[in-house]
Amino acid sequence: MTLTCSRVPDTRVRRLSTMLYCYLFLSDLVLLYPVYVLLFGDIGLTVGQISGLFVLWSVTAIVLEVPSGAWADTVSRRLLLCLAPLLTGACFALWVLTPSWWAFALGFVLWGAAGALGSGALEALVYTELDRLGAAGRYARTMGRARTAGVLGVLASLGLAGPVLAVGGYPAVGAASVLSGVLAAAVATRFPEHRPAVPAPLPPTGPTASPDGVPDGVGAEQGWWVSLRTGLTEARADRRVRAAVLLVPAVTAVWGTLDEYTPLLARGTGVPASTVPLLLLPVWLGMTVGGLLAPTAERLSTRGYAALLVLAVVALVGGAAVRHPGGFVLLGVAFCALQLATVLADARLQARITGPGRATVTSVAGMGTDLAMIVAYGGYAVVAASAGHPAAFMVAAVPYLLVAAALLVSGRSGAVPQARPPARVVS
Repeated sequence: MTLTCSRVPDTRVRRLSTMLYCYLFLSDLVLLYPVYVLLFGDIGLTVGQISGLFVLWSVTAIVLEVPSGAWADTVSRRLLLCLAPLLTGACFALWVLTPSWWAFALGFVLWGAAGALGSGALEALVYTELDRLGAAGRYARTMGRARTAGVLGVLASLGLAGPVLAVGGYPAVGAASVLSGVLAAAVATRFPEHRPAVPAPLPPTGPTASPDGVPDGVGAEQGWWVSLRTGLTEARADRRVRAAVLLVPAVTAVWGTLDEYTPLLARGTGVPASTVPLLLLPVWLGMTVGGLLAPTAERLSTRGYAALLVLAVVALVGGAAVRHPGGFVLLGVAFCALQLATVLADARLQARITGPGRATVTSVAGMGTDLAMIVAYGGYAVVAASAGHPAAFMVAAVPYLLVAAALLVSGRSGAVPQARPPARVVS
């Protein structure tokens, strides 16, 4: 009996991890990923217009990020994770059925809304479930592997996009991308979810707490407002949480922006469009390795973390400067280091959050990332238009040197703290 009971948490952790890996794999099994920028170019959009679409994408996420995070602290996070891939599927269907600037713009609004729904909700659900099972210390390992599962989905897309595009054109690639979103939504329905007990002032009549953590008799709107206020207060008032919130966009925003332009950088090396997805393989393989290295690297010191960012800078500049397909091997090294740095930043943030507004705090970091990405998109468009894509990639490496220097000056430990004891939950 003792052995059986001791295996229950491991079984539940494995079930959660399996659902998570499948969800992110299918969410990123999007054959349009490596070619949608080419689609934009094929209908005549300039680099400035494409960057404008990316800015619209980020603005949508900014507007919805924190409100949706508070919503995820109030309603079912599993429901939001079901809706997110359906919205991205609608985006892809719109793009291939009516390719035009306005269709692309509306699609990015849908995609931005989907990102806002999933951002915060996913991390909060996973951390809360692991914490409930006494396995919060596995968060970095689990999310590192989960991000790797997503990268594997993209790698599969890179391998399939070329042949499918050659046979059926953009409509076939779009149809496959929509199907992946539907399957991801189906997987999301299988996520376990137990909401934490949220302490809240009770009305004079003293109602009991409902399963979602909001007292009976307190309306959904009031519950949303309480979650929003609680999360924002923790993000602002707790110095350690605030530092972790700021690190996420500092590390994530620039390389998240560059990722969108890698097909254009690849095409600039002179390879045909059908070869572009294959040329991107080293970049995504690097992201795969970066996610898998998270358990080994999660105890990095400040100096080690800063060195990781410097390695990314050297590889990023070198890969872009050679202006040759072989440079994508170095870009793979850069994206490996940046993926690892991103996973570690997220793990540190989740470990430092102590209040009930976990999704809200995480969404604040996501909003910061989106704000920084708008600046990065604008800067990239200016540099690329005047000096070309390789120069824009090299300039984009500069902020990481600044982040590394700031970390060294701060003198604070960059290691991920030990997990807290499991929180009490209401099943």
